[in-house]
Amino acid sequence: MNSNETPNKLLLDKYEQLKEYLRSLESAAAAFSGGVDSVFLLHAAKEALGDKVIAVTASSCSFPERELKEAKTFCSENGIQHLIIKSEELKIEGFSHNPKNRCYLCKRELFEKIRAVADERGIKEIIEGSNLDDNGDYRPGLMAVAELNIKSPLRTIGFSKEQIRILSRYMGLPTWNKQSFACLSSRFPYGEEITEKKLQMVDRAEQLLIDLGFNRLRVRIHGKIARIELDPSEFAHFMEEKIRKYVHEEFKKIGFDYIALDILGYRTGSMNETL
Repeated sequence: MNSNETPNKLLLDKYEQLKEYLRSLESAAAAFSGGVDSVFLLHAAKEALGDKVIAVTASSCSFPERELKEAKTFCSENGIQHLIIKSEELKIEGFSHNPKNRCYLCKRELFEKIRAVADERGIKEIIEGSNLDDNGDYRPGLMAVAELNIKSPLRTIGFSKEQIRILSRYMGLPTWNKQSFACLSSRFPYGEEITEKKLQMVDRAEQLLIDLGFNRLRVRIHGKIARIELDPSEFAHFMEEKIRKYVHEEFKKIGFDYIALDILGYRTGSMNETL
């Protein structure tokens, strides 16, 4: 199965099960990042609940402006009420030291803020977009989801990432082939201090590669070293002398002393490989 396939009846039936589950919630506030999973979930929730679903996006220095803009655009074009809340992770005690439970600290604060928004508006449930594939990696944020009784419809019904992409393409959602996104704090090795300046360095570096036409990428920061992860199919293009020298020059301007290409290529959760 690949995301270019047309969904079969079983997958379409599963989507109907998702909408039935969402209708049973009566009303929901969706944690909305504008990524593949959250767009798919919000689309289904809109179909199931109509105006009884709202989207809530957290704006912070670890969330790139391009992602916030895409989230705003999707909600505007689909008539979904969209609230943007401020969530400054660096002010959470212990977060900037980048402990192994960093994602838990962040998600706990985020969902508590969304809960407050939902309670103010009489909204019964909070939903988030993790899927079955998230069960196979180190995801401390899911502990916060469980503790605060946040609903995870895509995991409950049993959607994989590939199934989400297939249905997203079938439904004409703009994110069907978008690369998976994780907050910029995930670019740091555990134990390395996270600062606003370093987050900006990562953001500028990744935006530069995106502007050059690279699709699936990460820029991991190790002190003053940038470790670039690209899809191996794009290695040859990156190693063209003009591209390679331009990236080196621009990354130096951003503040990196050394720039390296990871020979294993792009992969989600690579910072968890040392755990």
